[in-house]
Amino acid sequence: MTNRAGHSTGADGLTRCFWCAADPLYVRYHDTEWGFPVHDDRRLFEKITLEGFQSGLSWLTILRKRESFRAAFDHFDIEKVARYTPRTVERLLKDAGIVRHRGKIESTINNARRCADLIDTEGSLDRFVWQFEPAPKSRPRKVTWEVLQTMATTSESVALSKALKQRGWTFVGPTTMYAFMQAMGLVNDHLHGCDIRARVTTAR
Repeated sequence: MTNRAGHSTGADGLTRCFWCAADPLYVRYHDTEWGFPVHDDRRLFEKITLEGFQSGLSWLTILRKRESFRAAFDHFDIEKVARYTPRTVERLLKDAGIVRHRGKIESTINNARRCADLIDTEGSLDRFVWQFEPAPKSRPRKVTWEVLQTMATTSESVALSKALKQRGWTFVGPTTMYAFMQAMGLVNDHLHGCDIRARVTTAR
């Protein structure tokens, strides 16, 4: 059941952000992953990649294909993906388990190479992206659905997007980067009133 505040209450009695209510897989993602801080380079690279593939699609579509993506892209091992060849691209274009978009596949390979370069210079992808974590004072006092609708991008997501593009990354626009920041815990955008918000706050 969804209310006007943007919450839904599940059969387990928990109140959640309404957007996850349509599918049990989405609920599990919301409860155990979305917004919890991530510092593992491979997981960060995976999320940037999948956010790029999501462009024009729903995140639930990508989430349902995530295990196929992991299998297709060597579980997002950055060094392995960086060594993919045009022959690999043709193989991936035949894989019905993923989104078969040549531009996004080629972008993934390019970004893996740029990521390897970034790790060489910055020490880790983790260290690089977390420097764009917003200052607490810049965040809204209360996260509501109405507030989130005005925050498709932020100054920090614009800055992260610009920094990555300057390093040759593609499919990393400001909106995509804000979705990445929400998912990887650089911000906590669980709505106030969502029972998972406090768990994320503690984890952060």
